[in-house]
Amino acid sequence: MQNIPVVKMGIISVSRGCFPIELSEMRRHNVAKAYGADLYECPICVETELDAKKAVEDVKAAGVDALVVFLGNFGPETPETMIADMFDGPLMYTCAAEGDGDLMNGRGDAYCGMLNASYNLGLRGKKVYIPEYPCGTAEEVAQQIREFVPVATALVGLKGLKIFAFGPRPNDFLACNAPIKALYDLGVAVEEHSELDLLVAYNKHKDDPRIPAKVEEMAAELGNENPYAGVLPRLAQYELTLEDWMKDNLGCSKYAAFANKCWPAFQTEFGFVPCYVNSRFTGRGIPISCEVDIYGALSEYIGLCVSNAPVTLLDINNSVPAQIYNEDIKGKCDYRLNETFMGFHCG
Repeated sequence: MQNIPVVKMGIISVSRGCFPIELSEMRRHNVAKAYGADLYECPICVETELDAKKAVEDVKAAGVDALVVFLGNFGPETPETMIADMFDGPLMYTCAAEGDGDLMNGRGDAYCGMLNASYNLGLRGKKVYIPEYPCGTAEEVAQQIREFVPVATALVGLKGLKIFAFGPRPNDFLACNAPIKALYDLGVAVEEHSELDLLVAYNKHKDDPRIPAKVEEMAAELGNENPYAGVLPRLAQYELTLEDWMKDNLGCSKYAAFANKCWPAFQTEFGFVPCYVNSRFTGRGIPISCEVDIYGALSEYIGLCVSNAPVTLLDINNSVPAQIYNEDIKGKCDYRLNETFMGFHCG
């Protein structure tokens, strides 16, 4: 399963009427050339509100998921920020540094325009990605776009994400009990069930004909010194249960993560701990957090989108004893005692 989006990036250049449009078009083309073929270059340079509408329609038709608005010169404040109203996806705003062309007749004042664009976006209440220094040569802007891609991937992914949660969040774990409205604000779907629902689904997979092949796969992965041989059929049954649940209940969402109950009743009722299966899912890019930690699952999924690598959670568990610090850390790493901690997770 492809559990994170493959984002198609696009770029729209803008131009203020009192500056030559050719300057902005040339600079946009230089950025596209420096970035490479994966960046869609919109042929419409925006000077007016109607240009903005046409340009957004063009990039949508091209399948663009995330967009760069590039000020090749000062830029038209209203049309360029209207793009943020019209494009429903991650947006980055940046501008051209001087130097591409004649410094007398080819001056663009884009840096000044970027300040005004930022203020106008604030007036419109729009949240966009603005690089730390939103100005650069073609190569520098291309690098800014590359750094924007992981951010855009996470934002697009969250709008297509469904988090399946099994079990009430554990008593006296307030850190796992944050209100989930903030997830809905991000566009994340949350589907909550009792762990009894999970147990019923698990029991329905008893004697599933796919279990032997799954056991064989797990055994090959664990190797000769396999401490879980006796429990592998149950682990395989559980893994198939989660796979089928995800397939059958994803609905309108595109991507999935889980936040599942894992203790204390899980061990007695299911007859095993789920950590190994959780790890296998996470290794395939489908995060499963423990303790019905919905925000933990969200964090893991964001980390997956940003890094394109498996992500898990590690507790800041306890402080490092001074004796261990003095023997193993001091003088070897540039950390003070109170800057260290011991990390732990049960899985």
